Amino acid sequence: MPSTTADPLVGPLERGLAVLRALARAPGGRLRPSELVTLTGLARSPVDRIATTLVRLGYLREDDRELELAPRLAELGLAYLRSSGFLDGLGPMTEALADELEESVSLAVPDGDAVRFVVQSNRRRTLSVSFRVGDALPAERCAPGELFAADWDAQQYAQWQDRVRADPYDAGFPAVLPPRARPAEAELRARAAEARENGWALDDQRVEPGLVAVAVPVRDQEGRVVCALSVVSHTSRRSAEGLRDFALDRMRETAERISRALTELGVTPPARVPDADHSLDAKRELGPEYLQSLARGLSVLAVLDRPAGMTLSAVAEATALPRATARRSLLTLQQLGYVALDAGGRFAPLPRVLDLGYSPLSTLSLAELAQPHLAALVRELHESASVAVLDGDDVRYIARVAAGRIMSVSITVGTRFPAHATSLGRVLLAGLPSERRAQWLRDAHLKPFTDRTVTGADRLTSVLEQVAHDGFALVDQELEEGLRSIAVPLVGRDGQVIAAANVSLQAGRTSADEARGTVLPALRAAAGRISADAALVSDVHLLPFA
Repeated sequence: MPSTTADPLVGPLERGLAVLRALARAPGGRLRPSELVTLTGLARSPVDRIATTLVRLGYLREDDRELELAPRLAELGLAYLRSSGFLDGLGPMTEALADELEESVSLAVPDGDAVRFVVQSNRRRTLSVSFRVGDALPAERCAPGELFAADWDAQQYAQWQDRVRADPYDAGFPAVLPPRARPAEAELRARAAEARENGWALDDQRVEPGLVAVAVPVRDQEGRVVCALSVVSHTSRRSAEGLRDFALDRMRETAERISRALTELGVTPPARVPDADHSLDAKRELGPEYLQSLARGLSVLAVLDRPAGMTLSAVAEATALPRATARRSLLTLQQLGYVALDAGGRFAPLPRVLDLGYSPLSTLSLAELAQPHLAALVRELHESASVAVLDGDDVRYIARVAAGRIMSVSITVGTRFPAHATSLGRVLLAGLPSERRAQWLRDAHLKPFTDRTVTGADRLTSVLEQVAHDGFALVDQELEEGLRSIAVPLVGRDGQVIAAANVSLQAGRTSADEARGTVLPALRAAAGRISADAALVSDVHLLPFA
């Protein structure tokens, strides 16, 4: 089903993508509707209708008359990363290389005349790399770009020249500073030819003063460059040539392993259970303010996560859309550069999908993900809510929203309490593997705080087993008289417990039965929303200390 210039674009989808791009490039991913009007060139009415639709889809949030990116939007970028095989299979290889070299390592793919990061293994230093998965760099300003430019034809060089003329200060690349100088086409061609001949490319402070990098190609079975492996350092540690001499051999070995892994990862996943067309319910509820064609187009983009791509029929089945509707959305996405169609009639997402907010969303910490959900929970229950992680013998609070009451529990982010005497701690301990839990119980000092505190290891073991079975912990005045709390686990993408959320209660105001009957359902619903958001961002940012 080839696309032709006669195929009209789905206008609301095109305009909705423009709004998402503008928000993705804004500081903090936040803009007022009036700012979106200026940045996109759209009238206020379509901006408002697009915003209404995206908020309903969960891709945006409204906060103090501003629109901001919501974590669920990351599912679009995840579709590309899953389809490409980069998400699950290659991170351990770049992590191993970064550990060996003690430098930051990344994988990047070509995206037109840009280079886009798809895997990032950073090493924390005083001077370290701050690029994120999804960030794009101008090809002419980085080492991977020279490797990719070696395969450009005349049309691609012409497109590069058009971009340089239209954006001389690289405003379209928010991750980099304006260029100090830019190569002429002849110079870029010469550098690309040299990179092809050498099998590596160097960046000596072209992206930013002090930043040096070396990149090697990763090829497919037919010898084509599909991505580039880069190692980045700082001139305070190594020169560009010194970095190349230090890292090149190990980089080439890793590139070979990545090449083999990409071939092995190109398998067809299990069949998808067809979704329902939820745009019908929203359209009936919101009427003309809801752009059904935008919602349907984004649902098409979100399902394109299979390594082998998807046929039109498969997309229509997965989204529960009519074939004609799915076809119009796919052709629009293809013409806008978000989707490619291969010779076998299969559609697959392109790296440009990561431009739709994946970079800022993928770096959100667990605390940042939890905060708006805790605030909503506090508005519902009028009681304080928190998220904490296990830190040695204690729980450490990483997010909290306090209720506006005269009498409330005084806790701030960073507060620590003994894990054995808190609902948060018991949920976290119950989520540990049995051997780790047993070791913790052997090593912990189970100090009593009230006459209700459980301090016996055998008794606490039984309590934790019950917590694991029930999926929640209710602690009644064991840390302090008059304080009752209830907690539930938060889980990551792999289903493992990564933190716990709780609600703190005054014993004289809320009974234990009321806590189970009224508070627990609302707390579980909020925890489910936090966990769903957590599953959409990179696991490295869900570590307790993130």
